[in-house]
Amino acid sequence: MDRLAHVDEGVKQAMQPHLRVAVVGAGWAGLAAGVELAAAGAAVTLFEAARQPGGRARSVAVREYVLDNGQHILIGAYRDTLRLMRLVGADPERLLRRLPLELAFPGARPRPFRLRLPRLPAPLHLAVGLLAASGVPLAEKLGAARFMRHLQTSDYRLPADCTVGELLDRHAQHGALRRHMWEPLCLAALNTAPRDASAQIFANVLRDSLGGGRADTDLLLPAADLDRLFPLPAVEFIRRHGGEIRLSTRVEQIDDDLSNDGLRIADETFDRIVLATAPQHAAALLAGHPATAALGAQLATYAYEPIGTVYLAYPPETSLPFPMLGLDAADGKGLGQWVFDRGALGGPRGVLGFVLSAHGAWDERDSAALAAELHVELEDALRRKLPPPLWQQTIRERRATFSCRPSLPRPAPRSPRDGLWIAGDYACADYPATIEGAVRSGIAAARGILSETP
Repeated sequence: MDRLAHVDEGVKQAMQPHLRVAVVGAGWAGLAAGVELAAAGAAVTLFEAARQPGGRARSVAVREYVLDNGQHILIGAYRDTLRLMRLVGADPERLLRRLPLELAFPGARPRPFRLRLPRLPAPLHLAVGLLAASGVPLAEKLGAARFMRHLQTSDYRLPADCTVGELLDRHAQHGALRRHMWEPLCLAALNTAPRDASAQIFANVLRDSLGGGRADTDLLLPAADLDRLFPLPAVEFIRRHGGEIRLSTRVEQIDDDLSNDGLRIADETFDRIVLATAPQHAAALLAGHPATAALGAQLATYAYEPIGTVYLAYPPETSLPFPMLGLDAADGKGLGQWVFDRGALGGPRGVLGFVLSAHGAWDERDSAALAAELHVELEDALRRKLPPPLWQQTIRERRATFSCRPSLPRPAPRSPRDGLWIAGDYACADYPATIEGAVRSGIAAARGILSETP
């Protein structure tokens, strides 16, 4: 049962004067920690260096529109994210469009690829979806079923971590399903190329999605800008519960307050602090204290992967046959990965968002060349000419996520320093750098603080 169900109003009122918590960073991890703490009656002060909350999953102004810094996808298995959205008053049924998992590559050769999971009980939905997939030989379908069965019987635990590419090779996963299902799922979830990505983390993702209940595999595509999904409602929730939000406020140092047995930011003392910044920023703050210097040095070794989003605006009547399509160049050298129809998701009609994950040739192109190549690739996939784009906008997040490599050391929520807790997608050891991983890490830090508070 949810721990908060045991915290009645009397306990909240008793805790509030006695537990003062600072949360450093207003990304989804920091906001999740702040919401969980505020709901339990703690006095929360949230510090954010940027002018808006949301961190690396936020809304941006593009021309006259409010779009996102990337097309973030949720799935039905994101239970903690959905729970916190409801808690802060952001209704997932209204703000997210729920669709059965569908992977469509209309431009694939020699035949278009399409896999759609029907609304049947698990695991029947996966079995029927695989058997009905088009553009896939029967032998590959049976091999994919055997691969999933092997993972299930081993409880999704690998004897030793390796790369996703090595795992797929070991289980003879080749051909259309590898190219259009396993590898795209790895890129989308881990934002790391299969040749480099952790097979164990990928197995964890498969466990909670394809290996879960039928609804767990559903795609939850944002039908509103990211700020409205959680960041802005979370900020208002914290304020309503007596908390304070300080945007455009960078924390440069965390000091010990020996006189009050707490931690200090500038001239303010807090009972606990949740450090919820990106790992490269956390490393700098951790390096300055003997207890956390080793952890800071560890985080400083992390490598990072970019995400690019290219928005192309076409005349309003331009649309895709499905809200999300995969791109697959005939020569195998295309740049595109996924394209989203923003008009079909409640956004401006005619605006298409191309998402490019991890290091690749796409990041070597300038914005104009990248947009031109993606336009041609989309025409090739749809097998029809498109009108010239009215405008284009490219957003590049150079350090969008940590590179999710095999056996990457990940910090625990409780840091070696008394009173200091860690939150961030990199601190959710079982998950890659996803929204759900960030939210879970924030909840873990908050509940750790609450469990040790008298």
